[in-house]
Amino acid sequence: MGSDINRGGLAALSVLGGMATLGLTDNFVPFISERGSLWQFHFVRSLMAFALLGAVVLLGFGSLRARRPGAVLGRSLFQAGAMLIYFGCLSLMPIGVVVAGLFTSPLFVVLISILFQGKRVGPFRWLAVILGFSGALMVIRPDPAALDPVAFLPILAGLLYAIGAVATRAWCEGESTLTLTAGFFGMLGLFGLVGMLLVRGEAAAGHAGFVLRAWGPLDGPMLFWFLVQAVGSLIGIGLIFRGYQLGEASHVATFEYSLLVFASFWAWVMWGQTVPPLGLAGMALIALAGSTIALRSSRPPAAGRVPEVPT
Repeated sequence: MGSDINRGGLAALSVLGGMATLGLTDNFVPFISERGSLWQFHFVRSLMAFALLGAVVLLGFGSLRARRPGAVLGRSLFQAGAMLIYFGCLSLMPIGVVVAGLFTSPLFVVLISILFQGKRVGPFRWLAVILGFSGALMVIRPDPAALDPVAFLPILAGLLYAIGAVATRAWCEGESTLTLTAGFFGMLGLFGLVGMLLVRGEAAAGHAGFVLRAWGPLDGPMLFWFLVQAVGSLIGIGLIFRGYQLGEASHVATFEYSLLVFASFWAWVMWGQTVPPLGLAGMALIALAGSTIALRSSRPPAAGRVPEVPT
């Protein structure tokens, strides 16, 4: 019993550490978006990430070889697409709003499993879905009089991330953490390369031009922030995966919502961004909804019942 408690505590600390790392490094994106390019950022960061992953493999800590390359490619397409939108939104919106949109993904996992996998859910998870989407609307606060589709982009990122999560479980069982990480960064690097070749618009100055620039200055400060992002992403993702290896997935998943706190805290410290009371209430609803889905998914089905949808 004591060993299980210790492993559970270490799992929670690992995920909290990973989310704290990502919450801090994601707040460095404005240093990049002021002069850099979204496409350049993903391309260069992916090259750096692959160099670090290659060093890990050379030291004998695993392999990048995929058992099912097509499955890893498909999964990476959705996960990388989610992150492409996520980082693009960080240059346009407060980070708390963007993170809250991304964390609608467990709600979409439930809907995808019902609509496309024929699974059933109980009333608690239906209520969680309703509460979660209500929370998302409270955070982004769309104005019916001047509806801006850009406000919903973080939720689109959450949808793509959810599809990637379902694909991870359905297609990529048995694939290593290194393989999935390499596929993710490889797809993001490809997106970055394609974007650099296709984007030809006249970019606005400052953060507003982040998505429309094909290339930005690649000087010492920019390379430094790219490297910080690459290292921070690998450390954060590694700690999160370690948490899932140590603890029960449904319980560990509830600690992922600490990113809402870490990201918003550092946004306040570094950039003076504050979250209004309605937005805080919306974040709380999203965290409550996602935690409910995760915890309810850990309950074994009663005899004779159809298993409810996992998250």
